[in-house]
Amino acid sequence: MRNSATLATVFAIVGHTVLGFEQSLAQLFVAVLSGYTWALLFEWVDARSYNRPPGYAGGGFKKLVDFLLSAHMTSITTSFLIYANRRLWIMALATAIAIGSKYVLRVRCEGRLRHFMNPSNFALAVLYVTYQWTGVLPWSFTTKIHGVWDWVLPAIIVCLGVRLNILFTRKIPLILSWLGTFVVLGFVRSWIGGTHVAAELVPLTGIAFVLFTFYMITDPQTTPAKPACQALFGAGIAFAYSVLLILHVQYTMFYSVTIVAAIRGAWMLAQGVRESAAQRAALPPVAAAQPQI
Repeated sequence: MRNSATLATVFAIVGHTVLGFEQSLAQLFVAVLSGYTWALLFEWVDARSYNRPPGYAGGGFKKLVDFLLSAHMTSITTSFLIYANRRLWIMALATAIAIGSKYVLRVRCEGRLRHFMNPSNFALAVLYVTYQWTGVLPWSFTTKIHGVWDWVLPAIIVCLGVRLNILFTRKIPLILSWLGTFVVLGFVRSWIGGTHVAAELVPLTGIAFVLFTFYMITDPQTTPAKPACQALFGAGIAFAYSVLLILHVQYTMFYSVTIVAAIRGAWMLAQGVRESAAQRAALPPVAAAQPQI
């Protein structure tokens, strides 16, 4: 988490100072401050509901910082993936949806509650549906760099993403499955629609696609751990992407992750119900009460 939060922060700083992010700095600050606020508020409410100590309490300042790392990364990511012009309140709403989904959209798995929606991705998907004047600006990442840097910057992001996913998240099977299925289905779409293959595969060359591949879909909290399940998850995202693209749906990448994560959440819920039923069935029957004398 510390590595991911650090990379997101560095990318945001470089983006606003060097790369040419079109979003304002005010949007970044509103996203981060509101994200901290929502995280502390939602955790306090959840802790009171379950009669437990809040996750930020009992360990001093270090524990508070560690607790806010997740909210920090979610807020940073949301701030540079959405464009809302001067409507800064939309950033507060986005972070509320993202962080709130971790407390609302969760299922009981192996004895504890776990959220199954990618927070940043879910918030973006909701906003793109409900407030269609918002948008994502893929070209805004590189408006101030030209020439060889058009190749160097994506290469740096890819190298850092590969290192992150090999050493920490261990989501390389998911990435390979997503990319492989994306390419295969690109050829299929080209054959079905009569389009040029290059037109179907050109998203692979964009920085937005690189960020999505190595930093969005590999969220360790909302993706499977087993390699086979990771491969299925990645292929599912590519398949949903192709279906939405054929239906001419915009922002297909974000919607495809939301759909697949929702299906996985429903499966986890069904598994939890079956496990609970099996545990109840294994309990010994209650002994009949002895008649009173």
